[in-house]
Amino acid sequence: MVIINNFEEYKTYLGQEIGLSQWHLIDQHQINKFADATLDHQWIHTDPQKAKTEGPFHSTIAHGYLTLSLIPYLWKQIADVRNIKMEINYGIESFKFGQPVFVDSEVQLKAKLISITDLRGVTKVVIEATLIIKDQPKPAYTGNVVFLYHFIKEE
Repeated sequence: MVIINNFEEYKTYLGQEIGLSQWHLIDQHQINKFADATLDHQWIHTDPQKAKTEGPFHSTIAHGYLTLSLIPYLWKQIADVRNIKMEINYGIESFKFGQPVFVDSEVQLKAKLISITDLRGVTKVVIEATLIIKDQPKPAYTGNVVFLYHFIKEE
């Protein structure tokens, strides 16, 4: 895990891969809980039997937005950004889904710092986020997430 204490330390990663998260298993229980939380109970996600016999993937798949919602959790395994008053999820940009994530797949986030800007004391970073699926040639998605950090001023 990378430890980042301020803007200058963050800036040293510009253009570089910051790291990889641990592997995370997406099981049917997590998919069902996400369906309940978002009211999206489409059978390709929540009905294993129907998905097996009638679905194009012959298995349930994770919601695309479930895989996106894992970014903050997996990001915290890559970088420990310290000395901040507040961190804000500011945006997502240019996401493309490459392939579905089948139930019981393991996924891992790869993060690369694309840009960093000092907005009069607020640090804006753009991180290229790629969700790798274990034993699959293509990622689940690639896109950019934007975070704002309010670092505590060093005296």
